[in-house]
Amino acid sequence: GGSGQTASALKRPPGPHGRYASEVSALVGWLIVAGGLTVAEMLTLDLTLVLLAPAALGGALAAGLGAPLAIQFLVVAALAALMLLVVRPIAKRHLHSPKAIRTGAAALIGATGQAVSAIDADSGRIQLRGETWSARSWDGMEEIPEGARVEVVKIEGATALVRGDLG
Repeated sequence: GGSGQTASALKRPPGPHGRYASEVSALVGWLIVAGGLTVAEMLTLDLTLVLLAPAALGGALAAGLGAPLAIQFLVVAALAALMLLVVRPIAKRHLHSPKAIRTGAAALIGATGQAVSAIDADSGRIQLRGETWSARSWDGMEEIPEGARVEVVKIEGATALVRGDLG
């Protein structure tokens, strides 16, 4: 194969000698840092280290584009600040948001009311949060007198299944 090129010329890319190797080394280094931060986050679960990983990826991008090391560090510092000062507080708020608020019939479970008529397995009425509800004893055996305090155990359609004897 006489193309006229030597084997060493085929292995070395054009440009200043050694620059390509240092760019690749920096790029690989930043990728290793990003991976290490991600793995370390799995151990701490603090939502800090994983936010620094994109900053390291920014350093890898800068290295891949041929930026000097000082510029790579500036990119990493800027992205780290952005991630920690802007993204982290937002992520923490979403992470620690309150559990789903019970609404509708589910919100009535555990609520207390008052029997406005005697309650048994078949019928009864209660006053619950300012509304009158049809009610039945939840176990089908308890008989609750008019005026007794009751607790809602379950809602079936528009009927509250309640228990009395709340003391």
